[in-house]
Amino acid sequence: MSFAPRDSHEAQVQFALERGVPAVIGVMGTQRLPYPSRAFDMSHCSRCLIPWTANDGLYLIEVDRVLRPGGYWILSGPPINWKQHYEAWQRSKEELQKEQERIEEIAELLCWEKKYEKGDLAIWQKRINTHSCPSSRDTIDPPPACESVNPDDSWYKRMERCTTRMPKVNDASDVAGGILEKFPKRLNAVPPRVLSGSLSGVTAESYNADTQLWKKHVEAYKRINKYIGEIRYRNVMDMNAGLGGFAAALTSNKAWVMNVVPTIAKDNTLGVIYERGLIGIYHDWCEAFSTYPRTYDLIHANGVFNMYRDRCDIEDILLEMDRILRPEGAVILRDNVDVLNRVKKVLGGIRWDSKLVDHEDGPLVPEKILIAVKKYWVADGNRTADS
Repeated sequence: MSFAPRDSHEAQVQFALERGVPAVIGVMGTQRLPYPSRAFDMSHCSRCLIPWTANDGLYLIEVDRVLRPGGYWILSGPPINWKQHYEAWQRSKEELQKEQERIEEIAELLCWEKKYEKGDLAIWQKRINTHSCPSSRDTIDPPPACESVNPDDSWYKRMERCTTRMPKVNDASDVAGGILEKFPKRLNAVPPRVLSGSLSGVTAESYNADTQLWKKHVEAYKRINKYIGEIRYRNVMDMNAGLGGFAAALTSNKAWVMNVVPTIAKDNTLGVIYERGLIGIYHDWCEAFSTYPRTYDLIHANGVFNMYRDRCDIEDILLEMDRILRPEGAVILRDNVDVLNRVKKVLGGIRWDSKLVDHEDGPLVPEKILIAVKKYWVADGNRTADS
């Protein structure tokens, strides 16, 4: 997952998405990144211009929150290799040396181990658990541990200068939070968060049942639209990802899925999605999504309109979908038939072709599927042309 600020001169996120690479508009400011704790295996900064030493290392503390135990942080660019580049960077040796020393100090406070530095590259590794921190660390004063804050609760939550507690382990060699399978086996294996019971109401049995259900749903989608899973739809979004079953069932190296977990969803499942080796983000669909126009080829929405029926208008959500969907892109909506009939009435007004089809289990099931395609059209004064 890549993120970068909105920049009118170098729209890095737009370039990435047009190349078919996952990316969102975002910054490291005062609020937490919209990801759960222990989400990423690696975090990489290449000349990203983030002031890592500012605010007592607040941004490195946030990286520590989203980094899995045993994960890596890679820094390429200032101040690494300052002896070679200080003149090109137009900064003094003393300033750059002090900055790197401060980064090293913060990394030690976070119990990260420096694994490598050569040329313009430096790599640190987060310890696998709190027991693996060296005894010499007892002489320094690390940031306090977060007590009452939910480490996965990051939507409009301010960063705090406290470290996220790792899950407890029984042995110094255990990985906090559990060991993950190698990908692609990881995709369908029961995630540690489910096995540990940390996700209320989700068991190994219900997780496996959900996986099988979405395999069935995706097979039905492919019978309706033969291009699903093919190169035509590279950038895919699931607006209500649940446990990530849709993305896991897609299993195509020709496509990637942005799994969105709505902030009003009953269960916070984004951590499970990351443990499956997938990517995703928190979002409230009453707001605009952090991306440029026309950046997704296929959008899947399971129960989204029913979920938001008392929060914002159907038209507002559809207009945001229209903004981020490429011309001739497709949409798959799965919801109650009454909701989809209301949606279908709106789609003609935004120039989408749509078709309502029965549930794969037959016409008596009240849940239906609405397939829609955004038409390519241009405006020329008072005249419009469709093609």
